Amino acid sequence: MTGLAVRQIGPGRLTRGLEGGGRVDWETHRRLHPDPRMIGSDGLIALAEAGRLCGRGGAGFPFATKLRAVVASAARRRKRTVVVVNGTEGEPGSAKDKVLLRRAPHVILDGAALAATALGAREIVVAVTDEEAAASVELAIRERELDGRARVVRLPERFITGESGALVRGINGRRPIPPGRKGRTSTRGVDGLPTLLSNAETYAQLAVLAGLGPGAYGKVGIPEEPGTVLLTVTGSARFPAVVETPAGAPLAHLLDLCGSRAGEGVLVGGYHGAWLSGDTATRTQASRASLREAGGTLGAGIVMPIGRGTCPLGEVARVARYLAAESAGQCGPCRLGLPDVAGALAALAGGQDAAAALERVRRAARMVVRRGACAHPDGVSRFVLTALEVFEADAADHVAHGGCGRPVLGVLPAETDAQLRLEVDWSRCDGHGLCAGLLRGTVRMDEYGYPVIPAEPIPAALEPDARRAVAMCPGLALRLVPRVPKEARR
Repeated sequence: MTGLAVRQIGPGRLTRGLEGGGRVDWETHRRLHPDPRMIGSDGLIALAEAGRLCGRGGAGFPFATKLRAVVASAARRRKRTVVVVNGTEGEPGSAKDKVLLRRAPHVILDGAALAATALGAREIVVAVTDEEAAASVELAIRERELDGRARVVRLPERFITGESGALVRGINGRRPIPPGRKGRTSTRGVDGLPTLLSNAETYAQLAVLAGLGPGAYGKVGIPEEPGTVLLTVTGSARFPAVVETPAGAPLAHLLDLCGSRAGEGVLVGGYHGAWLSGDTATRTQASRASLREAGGTLGAGIVMPIGRGTCPLGEVARVARYLAAESAGQCGPCRLGLPDVAGALAALAGGQDAAAALERVRRAARMVVRRGACAHPDGVSRFVLTALEVFEADAADHVAHGGCGRPVLGVLPAETDAQLRLEVDWSRCDGHGLCAGLLRGTVRMDEYGYPVIPAEPIPAALEPDARRAVAMCPGLALRLVPRVPKEARR
C-alpha cells in the first residue's frame, strides 16, 4: 500500500518533488519550499482562518478553533504546550500520510515547527506506526538539528490507534485504546499538558499556507475549501495512487486518472465513511461539501471503487469482521454489537438464511450507534448500512438465490498481522457451538448446527479468544495452526 505512485492534478504542493519516487532531503526541501516565517499565536490563528484550514484526518475540524482552545487552556492553567503530529494512519486503505512521512517529512515538520513556535511548545511529538516512516522522520529531525525539541514515538499498527484519546495514551506510555472517559487534548493531552493534535497532512497544509500566503493558497480549490487535498485511490483501480488534487475536482476525473470507473459503488472516507452509488459518485466533487451533500464524507481522504468482478457483500463482510476485531473491546457496542454485525453479514454473504440475516445486519448496525466509548461503532454502522443501500440489488440476489455468483476477490484491504488460523477435525466435532459463542462474528453455526470456520487467519486481537475456544472444545475438535503465506503456497 505505501509503495503507491504519487499523481498530481495540476502543480503539486505537498507532493512537490515526489515525482521521481525518492525522499526529499533537507537541502532539496528548502529549494522546493519557501521557508515559512515564524509568527505568534494570534498571527497563526488569523492565518488558519484566512486559509479556511481544516483537519485532514477525518473529522475536518477547523484548525483555528483547535489553536484557540490550546492557547486558552495554556493561559488558564499556566502550562507549556505540546504539538503532536498524528501519523499513525490506521486505515488499511489509506497511504497519503505515510507517503508524506516517508518521502516528504520536512513539509510536515515545517508546519509542526510553525505551530510549536507560535504556541511556545515544549516539544513536537510525531506519532507513527510505520517503521520506514519513523526512520524518515528521525532522519529529518537530525537534518534540521531539532534533537531535543522533537521526537518520534512508534505505536502499534491498529485501526483505533489514531483516535485522539488512544494516541495520547500511547504517547504517554499506556495502552493505545480510546479512553472510557472522553476529554479534550487541548486541555489535557501529552503528560497532562495542553496539546495541539492534528494529522500529518494538516501540518503539511499549514506549512504550504504559511509559505504561499492565503491569497496564493486559495488560487486553487474552491472558495469554501481553498487549496489541495490528498486522496488515496485504491480498491479496484488499475493504477492505485496517492493523488494531490485541487479541492472540488470531479471524482470521475480522479477515478479515470487511476484507471477505474465508479462501477456499482465507491467507498469514500474510508471504513468509517460511506458508500456512494456509481451514478452518484460520478456527479460528485472531491470536497467536503459535495461529498456531504451526496451522502458521503471526505473523512480520511480515501476513494475505493469496487469492480463488477467481486461480490460486494462478501467484500463488506470481510471488512466488517476486520473492524470488529480491531475494536478496543471495552464497551458493549464493540464487544457484542460489532461481532453481531460481522456475523450477520457473513451469513448474508454466504447465503445462510439470508433474508433473516439481512434483517439482523440492519438491526445490529443500528443498535450500536451513539452508544460506544468512541466513534468506532458509529463509523462501522455507517459503512455497513450505506453498503446495504448501494448494493441493494446484490443483497436481493443473496436473499433470493443464496448468492450473486461472484467470488470475493479481496478488493477492499482488510489487513491483519495474524499468523494463525482455525481448523476443525470433523470426525470429532459434535456441534456444541462453544467456539461460535466465544468468537462471535468470526465463527458462526450453519443450518445443521455445525461451526463455519473462516479460511482467513484469526486477527491478532482475537487470538486469546481463539485459544480459549480450542481449550474449551468438548470434543477436542478445534485447533490453531500456523498460517501458510501465499508465496509459500505458490
